[in-house]
Order: sequence, then structure tokens, then C-alpha cells
Amino acid sequence: MACLELDSSQFLLNGDGNVIGSPFDIQLECNSFTGSKAVQDHSRYNLPSQCTNAPDPPPLPGTSYGAHRTSRNAKACRCVPEEIQDFWDKMFFEAYQYDLRVLTEDGNEVMSHSCVVGIKSPVLRAMLEEAKVQGGIRHILIPGVPSEAVHVFIRFLYSSRFEQYQMKRYVLHLLVLSHVFSVPSLKRVCINQLETSLLSPENVVDILQLARLCDAPRLSLICTRMIIQDFKTITQTEGWRVMRQANPSLEQELLESLVEEDTKRQERARKLEENKVYLQLHEAMEAIVHICRDGCRTIGPRDQTLKSGQAVCRFPACKGIELLLRHFSACKMRVPGGCANCKRIWQLLELHSRMCSAPETCHVPLCRHFKEKMQHLSRKEEAKWNLLVSKVLESKATTSSISERRKFPSLKT
Repeated sequence: MACLELDSSQFLLNGDGNVIGSPFDIQLECNSFTGSKAVQDHSRYNLPSQCTNAPDPPPLPGTSYGAHRTSRNAKACRCVPEEIQDFWDKMFFEAYQYDLRVLTEDGNEVMSHSCVVGIKSPVLRAMLEEAKVQGGIRHILIPGVPSEAVHVFIRFLYSSRFEQYQMKRYVLHLLVLSHVFSVPSLKRVCINQLETSLLSPENVVDILQLARLCDAPRLSLICTRMIIQDFKTITQTEGWRVMRQANPSLEQELLESLVEEDTKRQERARKLEENKVYLQLHEAMEAIVHICRDGCRTIGPRDQTLKSGQAVCRFPACKGIELLLRHFSACKMRVPGGCANCKRIWQLLELHSRMCSAPETCHVPLCRHFKEKMQHLSRKEEAKWNLLVSKVLESKATTSSISERRKFPSLKT
């Protein structure tokens, strides 16, 4: 038997709340008697703390544990004891002094009590007020669902209990009943059961349509995501073929959602690739400064002697920049259009000059030259270079913040 716990809550540069309790909403206050007794004891012994105006002490550090403990105790107080649920279950199954017959479409009936049913469902209460009375017994009809589903539904109104095999078999009928008769506690249970264990490629289309009819937006969203993620398989099911004929507008909406999701996926991939390029450019800037200021392996400033046994370089782009600089210093191509590698290092040097904040003391060649060249660029060229610089700096900042979050995964404020 399933019982619910009752709770309320490469370098590239572009040139261009209802509590599921008893039907009478019995509220159990666990500390009601002990609290009054404690007050009497205090007055009996006349403790000095009652005669002082000193304020209450502040909470100790680490109040999150105290809050968690208080929340846990409050939750325990809101739970209906097993004996109470057993009582309401027994009252339902024995139908002691019943005054209501709930009729089903197949001719069966469920004996129950109008006071219980009416309190748990405002819709059923309105039906009871208009129901015919025969021999002191009211009669109401719940059509459109199997009698077993009606039986599970009425039992849930009493004790909030159900058998798991019944829920698995009649969950869709119970979802409809909970929506039609306004029983939000049962509706939450049905939605949770569907979300956690009962959704499958074969029934997800049917459940999506039912979720929309029964005003279950979260379940509808989960079904839509499942269809998009496994679209090829789900379109081969019987539910999809029936939906195409009966609800073509929903098919069109799902196809549009699929296209939108694919577009978003491509956009995310493009941004990741773009950010990777900007990060490579930032590493290239660091490697250029490192080579021109400190020297690395076989290349460096003229006033510094390189050591053959130096440690492995920590700049990932250093080797590639070293090869480009060597080619740049020895290249003798003098044709229209120039050398592609020389153009690349030329662009990197210009990018460095735009990011350098101290050109007077900078060791990178042509840094000051490019600073002077900036003053003669058009507004369009200037905006393009400024955008590139901001993207390169932003990529490094984003990478650093992600690294910090991974370094301290359990840090809590």
C-alpha cells in the first residue's frame, strides 16, 4: 500500500498548498499540551527570567542547521498518524452508516458519506446539494471512467491512500477526476507519479494532451521535452499517429518547438566555438608578452640569455606564437597580398597594442606604432577592434569564473 506523507510544500579575425489530511482538515498541534504545561511550571517556580526585561539572545552562528531542524519538526507535526489514516480507510471500506451512493457508468456503485465527499471536493458538494434523495440516501453519478477508478478516487478522499498497482493502471483517469472535481492533492500525486515513473515513449503524446486539458503545465513541459529529445522514436508510435489526425495543431506546435530547440542548440554550439576562439586569442596575447619580456625556449629579447634547461612553458599558445615570430622575422615574401602567416602575426601584434595599458615600457615590437595608428582609423574600424577586444577579455573572465565554481563546488554563502 502506498501512503502519502502529508506535507504542504585557432585564431580567427572577422574582417567584417492543500494538506492531504483527513476530510475534516484535522490539524494536529504536537506541542499544544506540553506548551501550556510549561507555562504553568514557570509560574509555579517564579523563575527570575520572567522578571527581567532583557531581550532574547541572538541565534548562534550556522542558523541553517537550526532552520532545517525546525522545518523538520514542523513537518513531523503536520503528518497525520497512521492510526488516523487507518480509521478513515476503515470507515470507507466498511461504509458504516453511509448516506451516499456514487454511481458509475457501468452500473456499479460506491458507498460513502456525503459529509466526507463534500468537504474534500467543492464540485461534489455542489452535486450533493442537487442530488436526489431516496430513502435518506443521496445518489450521484460519475460517468466516463471505470468503476475501479471511481473506487480509488473516493478512497483517496477519505484517507489519501491508494495501491500502487491501481495508481499505475488508472493514473490517467484519476488525473481527470482530480481536475474535474477540484482535488488538488490527488492531482499532485498523479502528476508526480507520471513524471517520476509512468512516462514512456508510447504514452507521452497522450499524456501531453491530457496534461493540457487538465491544466498541468509542468507535466506538459516535461512531455514536450521528452518528445523533442526522442522525436524520431515517438513519431513512430500509435499515439503520435492518432494525434496527427485528431489534433493537427498540436503536431504543428511540436514541430515548431523541435525547430526552435534545434536552433537554440546550434546557437549554443556556435557561441561555444566562438568563445573558444576568443580564449585562444587571449592565450596568444599572454604568450606574446611572455616571449618578448622573458624569452622562451629558443626565442626571446636581445638583452637576455636563454637557458637551454629551462622548465616547461606554462603558456599553452607559446609554441605556436614562437613559430609565427620566427617566420615573421625571416620571411622575404614581397608580393601583393603578402604572406598569410605574416598577416596573422601582424594582426596579433595590433590586437596586443589595443589591449596593452603600458606601451612606453612594453617589450612587444610595434606596440607603440599601433597605438599611434589607432588615431587614424575610421569609426567603423575602431568599433570593430573595440568589439574584438571586449570579447577576448570577456572570454577569459568567463573561463576564470567557471574554474572558481568548479574549485569550490560545496561553498555556501
